[in-house]
Amino acid sequence: MRAKISYALTAAVLVVYFVLVGSRGVLLIRAGTLLTVTLGVAVLVLPVIGVWFLWKNTQFVRDANRLAAELDAEGGLPVDDLKRLPSGRVDRDSADEVFARRKAETEDAPDDWRTWFRLAVAYHDARDTPRARKAMQRAISLRKASP
Repeated sequence: MRAKISYALTAAVLVVYFVLVGSRGVLLIRAGTLLTVTLGVAVLVLPVIGVWFLWKNTQFVRDANRLAAELDAEGGLPVDDLKRLPSGRVDRDSADEVFARRKAETEDAPDDWRTWFRLAVAYHDARDTPRARKAMQRAISLRKASP
């Protein structure tokens, strides 16, 4: 729940920022000189890119949460039995052990979105966020393609 509130708050702040930046871009365009119109158009591009990025991330989070709910209903969510450091962070060796198992499961069933989901969680626990995201995107695309 805390993550959802944090995400919603961040998204709201970004939307306000995009509106403020966009309004400045419009003001620059209205000034009418070649320089201000050029700067205004350039300034308007930033909120458009930002809105697109925010939308894609929101879709990704929504789809990943949908997969998690489905996997939870099936009883297939990975159990968090990782060793923790005194700080609360996941022990790297423990995460690497789980990752090796998840990778082998995914290699055995490469067309199963469930194995890709669990591999994404293992990547995340091993602090490899880019690969975690790619594995989750693979899980999402496989789930969308399945009947």
